[in-house]
Amino acid sequence: MDTNGKGFSTRAIHHGYDAGEHQGSLNPPVYLTSTFTFETAEAGGAMFAGEQEGHFYSRISNPTLDQLEQRIANLEGAEAGLATASGMGAITSVLWTLVAAGDQVIIDKTLYGCTFAFLTHGLTKFGVTVTPVDLTDPDNLTRAITDQTKVVYFETPANPNNRLVDIAAISRIAHAQGAKVVVDNTYATPVLTRPLEHGADIVLHSATKYLGGHGDLVAGLIAGSAEDMQQVRLVGLKDMTGAVMSPLTAMLILRGLKTLELRVERHCQSALRVAQALEAHPAVARVYYPGLASFAQKPLAERQMSNFGGMIPFEVVGGKAGGIALMNRLKLIQRAVSLGDAESLIQHPASMTHSTYTPEERLEHGIAEGLVRLSVGLEDADDLIEDLMAALSQHNAIAAE
Repeated sequence: MDTNGKGFSTRAIHHGYDAGEHQGSLNPPVYLTSTFTFETAEAGGAMFAGEQEGHFYSRISNPTLDQLEQRIANLEGAEAGLATASGMGAITSVLWTLVAAGDQVIIDKTLYGCTFAFLTHGLTKFGVTVTPVDLTDPDNLTRAITDQTKVVYFETPANPNNRLVDIAAISRIAHAQGAKVVVDNTYATPVLTRPLEHGADIVLHSATKYLGGHGDLVAGLIAGSAEDMQQVRLVGLKDMTGAVMSPLTAMLILRGLKTLELRVERHCQSALRVAQALEAHPAVARVYYPGLASFAQKPLAERQMSNFGGMIPFEVVGGKAGGIALMNRLKLIQRAVSLGDAESLIQHPASMTHSTYTPEERLEHGIAEGLVRLSVGLEDADDLIEDLMAALSQHNAIAAE
């Protein structure tokens, strides 16, 4: 069916697939094959030369992955998409394609720990200059950007503290200097923010999180122009990383996309209630949630996002020891890294996902030692609040002794 002009969920369920072309199968077939036969030797040669479309080896393309790539491109408003084996596979495949020795990458000061490690400890080994900048103020980019800047990279909202970057303002400055803007949209998903509509060049996801949505896969997705995606496919993915997604994983993400909008709506509804309850509790020192009036960047959140997401970073009284003690008292909410699952998950970034930063770097980059990160799941919000309030009540009692 033609999905042009249709709503988000309609496109997430139907775009790019015609059951009539697949013997009436309601769901796209899973092509479990490493290689593909050629009708003639000449046809195979033409495919390898890029003169003829077609699948010839699943490290390059596969019909099941192609279906997923079409769908994420449609949902992000892109010309083309690309699937990878993990979120880090997506990030590294893009950056290995776009930069070379002598180039500069400007990054925001707050990034997922493994992204930060790859950029500052990895790329720099190969002659690439990586410059952390506070991109919450676009003027900082104006002062830092140079003729060598090839990429400006950031997350919004950022992992783990939910700080926002103005995509449109940063894109205008970067493009004036000839640099590409790459945005990690994992926290927001295309339900809440579509960075390409605000001027970004490439958007990527850890599809392990909200897009898959059930904690049963590891994957990455990328979307952008057809030219950029072809380059990332043939350079970053094929030659540099080999981070190829399994067709079975693609099938699971296609299934997850069907309920993405519904799930994100529930995540947002529950997260706002949980954030309000946390902020009102005397044992909580600070809550960083874009839907709260106390959130410093709330006007930008309202302009750039259609809702405020399911992630709640917060600090409890007592700093790091207090946060860890709180985590250990929870009964319903699970102690685990990752996010965007049906289950609510809580973790301590300084000792877990962002332990790749030194303590000094965490301080400089706005990641408090006592910060805990809550991914609000799909349980009843009342039950999540009850679990948190019970743990916080014990916190108060201990503090009073």
